[in-house]
Amino acid sequence: MKHRTFVFIGIAIFAVAATILISRQQPKTPLVPDFQSFAAGAERKQAFFDYFTPIVNTINGEILADRTALLAWRERKNDLSNHEIKRIQTLANQYKLEDFDVSQEADWMALIQRVDMIPPSLVLAQAANESAWGISRFAREGNNYFGQWCFSKGCGLVPKQRTEGEIHEVAAFGNPQASVESYINNLNTHAAYQGLREIRATLREQDKIVSGVALANGLGRYSERGQDYIDELQAMIRHNQLDRLDPPASSSTN
Repeated sequence: MKHRTFVFIGIAIFAVAATILISRQQPKTPLVPDFQSFAAGAERKQAFFDYFTPIVNTINGEILADRTALLAWRERKNDLSNHEIKRIQTLANQYKLEDFDVSQEADWMALIQRVDMIPPSLVLAQAANESAWGISRFAREGNNYFGQWCFSKGCGLVPKQRTEGEIHEVAAFGNPQASVESYINNLNTHAAYQGLREIRATLREQDKIVSGVALANGLGRYSERGQDYIDELQAMIRHNQLDRLDPPASSSTN
């Protein structure tokens, strides 16, 4: 009986230790602050930037790691392993490039143009603008900080002023990080933002800073407000000195 007790205790200790180890290995999304609880103005802005900046930097870091690998694979595209080709195809699918062919330089150029970071200054400015500094209904109820739409019933929240006959909803996400990931992937893949990606590629070629102010010029189709929307984002970046968060050209992957 004693032997069984010791066995059960040993199994329990092992299970607890394994649970702790697994939980430590899994990155956790920090709890979302109640931005409404902060005084409007400087206090709320600081809470907003403090929460989202690490999330944006983590996602951009992962993208730049993929970009670094992609550039290295391209240099030896005629000598790739099956595993490497599969990884490249996975990236091509993630960035919505169908029928990617590792032997075609044009395909490589198209993928490299898409696999790149979005400047933190632009991400933060758009998140603040679209979510009213995190207090909009869609941010609070659906973790949607960028106004992204979806088009299948039940995929998100129905806008209260949606025109009769329209079917779009405002997408709902499990957490704010998922919203940031979706937004960045949208800018990196959608045809509407090809201009933004071309601006970024040109800055890379010229070894200049990939800045939020510069890339905002490629967002003419993000809002019906067009140039007024772009001007507002650029003003937000400058007023809040968000451009200091954009990495220098030398620290980015060309």
